[in-house]
Amino acid sequence: MDDEIHEMNDAVRQAIAGELQLMDPEVRSSRERAGRLLDPEFTEVGGSGRRWTHDTMLAELPDIPGSSAEAPRYEPSHISGVLLAPGLVHLTFETMLGGRRTRRSSIWREGDAGEGWRMYYHQATPVPPGVE
Repeated sequence: MDDEIHEMNDAVRQAIAGELQLMDPEVRSSRERAGRLLDPEFTEVGGSGRRWTHDTMLAELPDIPGSSAEAPRYEPSHISGVLLAPGLVHLTFETMLGGRRTRRSSIWREGDAGEGWRMYYHQATPVPPGVE
């Protein structure tokens, strides 16, 4: 049981570390660095309702808010995770970016052959002002 708890905590920690890296402007502005953190089958449903794929995200990520060191940066909070199954972690958290609060959910999957943890799915939901 202790080994399972350690593995779970380690998996969640690694997914959180990947999530935080994807909020770093230096990573976001690098197709190569961001590509190492996105699963080839990646899909996102953004706050606008737009569906993003691996290729569209990597192509446009450098121009999306939060990707420039000179602009506002993502401020994450309330980040937590759970191991859904071996090699599969679900994270939930909130971000602030330029005064805009967003609730987020992502699924991270462990790659084969030492590829590490990669984001498989992401959902962003803007939080209207006055909502707790």
